[in-house]
Amino acid sequence: MSGHSKWSTIKRKKGAADAKRGAVFTRLSKDITLAAREGGGSIDMNPALRLAVKKAKSSNMPSANIDRAIKKGTGELPGIKYDDFEFEGYGPHSVAILIEVMTDNKNRTLPEIRNIMTKNGGNLGESGCVNWIFVKKGIFTIQIDKITEDYLMELLEDSNIEDIIFEEGFFEVIVSSDDFKIISDIFEKNSIDYDGEISLVPQNYVELELNQADKIIKLLELIENHEDVQKVHTNFKIN
Repeated sequence: MSGHSKWSTIKRKKGAADAKRGAVFTRLSKDITLAAREGGGSIDMNPALRLAVKKAKSSNMPSANIDRAIKKGTGELPGIKYDDFEFEGYGPHSVAILIEVMTDNKNRTLPEIRNIMTKNGGNLGESGCVNWIFVKKGIFTIQIDKITEDYLMELLEDSNIEDIIFEEGFFEVIVSSDDFKIISDIFEKNSIDYDGEISLVPQNYVELELNQADKIIKLLELIENHEDVQKVHTNFKIN
């Protein structure tokens, strides 16, 4: 897979620019909320939440914002009830798009997402039209200047690792979602600086040339910027 830029890789490259635009707190809040929603509000028991909160604190996110994001995920905000939905469809060049949404008003959110899709070369489909493409995995990324390949292999030699990929300055470690906590504990115990999440990974990709990717990247950015969208999954990569 080395030599291809996937959506996750593209977003990493854009991270610094996003921070300059002041989008970092929004992104961190979404990560915290989703982690709390999936694994509970205990930082000690939920490694994905622990990592998200750590990143938020390192970016000087106020504690009140962090607490609110956790309570939103666990459903503890008084007077507000959030529900989870998945919207599925296709973007330009038949690229699959799966959108995780948390909203207190689906009747507001759905037409807004549909409008973004249709105005930018995409369309929403019926439930199940693309989710079969994706499988849930634990994904860890470590900058190559933070660890040697030999040491990484040594740390993980007795673990159930599905794949280790070198991609554009990062090691990407893929594991079963059930093993996410185990691998998190290994990295934390050995003071390895890492990023990680439980996410959906495509089983197949639509390969695009660079000049074909502009429209789908623009669409994905517009979707991710919607306040109710927690995460967007897609299956394109740039040759």
